[in-house]
Amino acid sequence: MTTYKNKSKRRAKAPAKAIKKNTDKAKPPFRIIPLGGMKEIGKNCTLIECCGEILIIDCGFAFPEYEMFGIDVVIPDFTYIKENRERVKGLIITHGHEDHIGAIPYLLQEVSVPIYASPLAMGLIDHKLEENYLTGETHVIKPGDRFNVGCFTVEAIQTNHSIADALAYSIKFPGGHVVHTGDFKIDYSPLDGRVIDLNRFSQLGDQGVDVLLCDSTNVMRKGYTPSEAVVRRSIDEIFDNTDRRIIIATFASNVHRIKYFIEASMKHNRRIAVSGRSMENVLALSKSLGYLDDIPESVFINVNEAKNYADSKITIITTGSQGEPMSALTRMAYDNHKAIKLKKNDVVVFSSSPIPGNEKVISQVVNRLYEKEVDVVLASAMDVHVSGHASSEELKLIHTLLRPKYFVPAHGEYRHLVEHARLSQSLGQSKDNIFILGNGDALEVCGNRTHVERSYTSGEDVMVDGYDIGDVGSVVLKDRKKLSQSGLITISVALDQATGSLMAEPILNTRGFVFVEEHMDLIREAINVVYNTIGKSTSAGALDEASLSRAIKSDMKSFIYSTTKKNPMIIPVILYV
Repeated sequence: MTTYKNKSKRRAKAPAKAIKKNTDKAKPPFRIIPLGGMKEIGKNCTLIECCGEILIIDCGFAFPEYEMFGIDVVIPDFTYIKENRERVKGLIITHGHEDHIGAIPYLLQEVSVPIYASPLAMGLIDHKLEENYLTGETHVIKPGDRFNVGCFTVEAIQTNHSIADALAYSIKFPGGHVVHTGDFKIDYSPLDGRVIDLNRFSQLGDQGVDVLLCDSTNVMRKGYTPSEAVVRRSIDEIFDNTDRRIIIATFASNVHRIKYFIEASMKHNRRIAVSGRSMENVLALSKSLGYLDDIPESVFINVNEAKNYADSKITIITTGSQGEPMSALTRMAYDNHKAIKLKKNDVVVFSSSPIPGNEKVISQVVNRLYEKEVDVVLASAMDVHVSGHASSEELKLIHTLLRPKYFVPAHGEYRHLVEHARLSQSLGQSKDNIFILGNGDALEVCGNRTHVERSYTSGEDVMVDGYDIGDVGSVVLKDRKKLSQSGLITISVALDQATGSLMAEPILNTRGFVFVEEHMDLIREAINVVYNTIGKSTSAGALDEASLSRAIKSDMKSFIYSTTKKNPMIIPVILYV
């Protein structure tokens, strides 16, 4: 049974006293507390707190930065939630991307909370809970549904994004009215035909919105984000103009786009093979939810059967659009895929754009594909991908429809939040009513009065390394970075417990420092340094393990740096016999 234990030493402030409901006619105050997703892309998690009750919006993780050696994922610090668990009434999910649902298993290890999500998002969440041997109270919701979570009346609103069933939320409660857009764009011709409900946004604006939290990812892109219909035209062009084998890499969660890849293949009498565990899982889920009801099962073949079909009769839909090391496309590029061997003039389509930080690994895979003389189609050269986030003109429309009293830019790096604040100002929003928050900050609203308390609770990253959650801190990461750059030297010394004299020659081992067989002179000199250090320590009477270990480490560090200008990690091992 897979279990997780949060051993984080980081602590938030002591649990805040519940905001008590006023007895007069004035509205009670409320707080908005982001735990993730501010000044970063990823691990989105925001709390709304009113009348002593807490509602959570999203619970995602972030992928580790390149210097976070050995870290699997990064999650929000749940200390505030844990310390106020009796006041948490529910978790609502905007959509099923990992940066919005990926941390749910870690949260449920600490706090039992009802989850509300759309069908696809809930299917993905259920799969995560099953993988981690967890159960929870879950509620499937759809656009237009209104439901109560504690004192909060929540309404789900249809939006468009790069995953099916994306939702915005209107959240009304005694203290006010908050609208959270989730990740969205305005698409007038989405592949599923379900257009964003701008009419409902307008109605909510007429009712009055106290605080708007809005997606900031694409605020620096002028104009409008293209429709998914653009991708449809580009894919049609690719299929119309090739009789070669087509391999398409995209995000497994982009169900409607994948459905169109299947439809385009059917139109050209191609069979479809699916490769990659996450792709297979999401398509199986999509079938069970009815997204692929009009796709006959006969068009699919097992990936192992692909070699039995002519190139013009096969399409392979695969994972690996981000260059993930173990993904199906990467394994194809490096000849490690058990069933698919790339051929000259295969057409490989990247129906995605690089997630920030993935550019280098994607480039490596692309170069490997070029070496195999396949035709590579990238989104930078052809419209085989469009963003799922609203550009500046779409954001202006949402602001104009909702006309919020206060605005909090969300979901973006600091530059995105600043630019979104400026956009809001350009539409007439008072600068005093715009709040750029960091993770762990709290915006308190009480009628016409607002107050921001910085570092109200912990907004730090919690790093997950295998089953260890929060145990890996800056000191451990610093050590791992040092090991990756300069390597490791271990020095094993056996001493007579009574006299402190050496019982055998010191043993010096290295990893990632130098190739020993080619540097025997250096190794012998280093061993002599150990002899000298032990001699000096013995003469000075410093025979205890701690003192001798410090002396060996210090002298060896000085010798290695002066000789090689390198600074490896040095670990003395003292054994008294």
